[in-house]
Amino acid sequence: MGFPLARHFVKAGNVVKASTTSESRMSDLKSIGADPFIVNIDLLTSNVQNFLQANILIINIPSKNVAGFRHLVDQIGASEIENVLYVSSTSVYENIDKTITESDSGFYSPGPLLDIEDLFKHWGSDRTTIVRFGGLIGYRRHPGRFFRPGRIVQNPESPVNLIHRDDCIGIISRIVEQKVWGEVLNCCADTHPTKREFYTRAVDSIGAGLPEFEELNPGSGKLISNKKVKQLLNYKFKYPDLMKIEFDEST
Repeated sequence: MGFPLARHFVKAGNVVKASTTSESRMSDLKSIGADPFIVNIDLLTSNVQNFLQANILIINIPSKNVAGFRHLVDQIGASEIENVLYVSSTSVYENIDKTITESDSGFYSPGPLLDIEDLFKHWGSDRTTIVRFGGLIGYRRHPGRFFRPGRIVQNPESPVNLIHRDDCIGIISRIVEQKVWGEVLNCCADTHPTKREFYTRAVDSIGAGLPEFEELNPGSGKLISNKKVKQLLNYKFKYPDLMKIEFDEST
């Protein structure tokens, strides 16, 4: 999501610095008008200060290296960064049979993501917003290709908590535009079909064979509420109904 997010902010008229861990991606970032930097959370040096000469830092990387993030927070503290938006995941919640809201801190599943969230909260709870996205879908992330042939889908009757890439970018953009800081926001589509319903439709849309479902333990699971993000940001999802999305893998 990082590249299309950078492209979105450039098109909106912002001066954008974008990081990558690969030299080969530098030219791609330049081509969209971003100022590219090599930044590796596992190998941070004081040179990262050049990258951190900005007002807002959006962090959207898959690393769960808590020590690396602790070093990054130290570097942010020595920089001119005013606000941080950290992209986390709804996986911080336990998989229990319950509708989950942002106030349900008693249902966390301990792990590095929560530790990293806490680092940014301690840096500046009123200057940091954490967005917990559901599973990312859209464009090259076609859910019909999530399961390899022969892989068994566990808990087929549990609800899915997914969000389209366009809505991820829309929410991040709205947070920055409205200067909504000091918040934790759960973000996923309005609807929560079962895994069986959603992935059957997804594989059928590309003509693939139906996935195999674990029938001995159909299961149940958490359902992530997006009520707060819609109300706080006055945000209307572009793709609220997962069962009505027509997937385009072109970009």
